[in-house]
Amino acid sequence: MKPAVTYELIHECKQTGARRGVVHTPHGDIQTPVFMPVGTQGTVKSMTPEELKEEVKAQIILSNTYHLYLRPGNKIVKEAGGLHKFMNWDRAILTDCGGFQVFSLSDLRTITEEGVEFKSHLDGSKHFFSPEKVMEIEEDLGADIIMSFDECCPYPSTYEYTKQSMERTTRWAKRCKEAHKNTEKQALFGIIQGGFYEDLRKKSAEDLIKLDLPGYAIGGISVGEPKEEYLKILRYTTPLMPKDKPRYLMGVGSPDYLIEAAISGIDMCDCVLPTRIARNGTAMTWNGKVVVRNATYERDWSPLDAECDCYTCKNYTRAYIRHLIKANEILGVRLLSIHNLRFLTKLMERVKIEIERDNLGNFKEEFYKKYGYEK
Repeated sequence: MKPAVTYELIHECKQTGARRGVVHTPHGDIQTPVFMPVGTQGTVKSMTPEELKEEVKAQIILSNTYHLYLRPGNKIVKEAGGLHKFMNWDRAILTDCGGFQVFSLSDLRTITEEGVEFKSHLDGSKHFFSPEKVMEIEEDLGADIIMSFDECCPYPSTYEYTKQSMERTTRWAKRCKEAHKNTEKQALFGIIQGGFYEDLRKKSAEDLIKLDLPGYAIGGISVGEPKEEYLKILRYTTPLMPKDKPRYLMGVGSPDYLIEAAISGIDMCDCVLPTRIARNGTAMTWNGKVVVRNATYERDWSPLDAECDCYTCKNYTRAYIRHLIKANEILGVRLLSIHNLRFLTKLMERVKIEIERDNLGNFKEEFYKKYGYEK
């Protein structure tokens, strides 16, 4: 039986080895490498689906299993016809497994081999996630790509703790595969763990690849470690992943991390960063970050980014957006969110072009210099 999601390699950059490909899903093709906006609670904060399609040019979005389980409840979403119908989104959706959220509630949860007991951050009520329960929730939500239940180690963690956690993640992935029934419409991805220990990453990848899942992700990096550690593990782990399946790096959204991910051979990345910094009055531009709430922009009649093609930059000035942010007007957050999300999707469109030109390494150098990154 053909899996619900497949990967097609189009070109490898001769300069860097980055991959240009297509991920085929039941709700359309995704041109990769791709940045995926995060719609935690069934919505990308302040954005309509029409804006995501027409202004941001998003190909796929993420939603969160933990949050949607707590409210409105996975059974409600199932009754609505699944997440696509519930939120009026007809392109691809990926749901994470809720593992990161459960494990970030370190004072509210208890881990056993069977699963995790945790208290809701909303009302303190007790709940239990097992691999089987997570599969039930994700099947009810009905996303195209669903993630296996994993344990995400904090940074830093000891070798022994990380090893136990990684081995449990593999056992849970096996249980997820056994419990997952809707294989014709949903693809189950495994999550490679192992913290910042190369031998554990290698073992995790080898054991998960034996399960022959339709795709694989790297979890547990970009969790507060120095950039050198991020790059070391990213560059070590990605080549261990199958070449004929999608490769997903979880929780990465800054421009430099996205470019490095592509160079390493990653196809898909996601992060809440663009909408989160929008709510703080910050824009990403081709010339670096602009903290538009600062007084220096009070009489700045130029667009956020003269090189940007988004709705915000075509229609509004920095001075006006600053006024909206300072006045706590919702439109300010919306305009910054449209811009930041479009900036990252546009960046990845450019990355795809540079891969096809075998020029991604040169583009990285030029971009870093312009954006203000150190090499």
